[in-house]
Amino acid sequence: MSKNVIRSITAIAVLFCLVWLVGLGWAVGEYYAGNKEKVPERSTATNEVKNTKGLTIVALGDSLTRGTGDETGKGYVGILMDEIKEKTKRPVQLTNLGINGQRSDQLRKQVQEKEVGRQIEKADLVLVTIGGNDLFRGGQGLNDYGTGDISTIEKKYLENLKVIFEQIRRNNPTANVFFIGLYNPFIDLDQGKEMSKVVRHWNYDSAEISAAFPKIIFVPTFDLFELKVNDYLYSDKFHPNSKGYRLIAERVASLLTW
Repeated sequence: MSKNVIRSITAIAVLFCLVWLVGLGWAVGEYYAGNKEKVPERSTATNEVKNTKGLTIVALGDSLTRGTGDETGKGYVGILMDEIKEKTKRPVQLTNLGINGQRSDQLRKQVQEKEVGRQIEKADLVLVTIGGNDLFRGGQGLNDYGTGDISTIEKKYLENLKVIFEQIRRNNPTANVFFIGLYNPFIDLDQGKEMSKVVRHWNYDSAEISAAFPKIIFVPTFDLFELKVNDYLYSDKFHPNSKGYRLIAERVASLLTW
């Protein structure tokens, strides 16, 4: 066979091959054009999806819930809210129902109010501070801590606390409830050591009440103030200052599951 014949056959074969490839490319293009909607697109934003569901907090109790003594005005509730926002990147709605000077019998009445119950019902998280005004009574507790009167006062306090928790659970069976324990602001006074025994006793009994309810967590604070109480108190020597409130907020935050 001559070289010219071989070259002609080769050329024809290459030509047919090119025609076949062009036809294949056209057919594939037509297929994807006609089935464009059926081809799933790969998502490039999978790792960018965030949980945007908001968190609702209801704060109940006395002046510690209001943040009295905090130079920044936030109190432990505001500091904790900032911490939650930072950690979860979720919007937080706060309803602060704390009342300066409130005692347990007054909080007992408050949680039974219809509107307060409605707020608790919506809450994902409930914060409670109560008991300091029952025990200390503007300093009067320092005078009768060794008498039978203090036992009578504690008994009424624990009864009120039980009703408060029952009402919270009646309105909202599932929200986490953090009950902040008492500290002793008078520990450096002459009667301070004896008062500390009373405070620890109240904390123990109220923690037992808390433990009887599902998802009500007692948060101890006594140890936070015990060694350097004056470093963490406001000028009135009773309420925490901004550092003291931060200690409480950090203690609560350490118990949260993000």
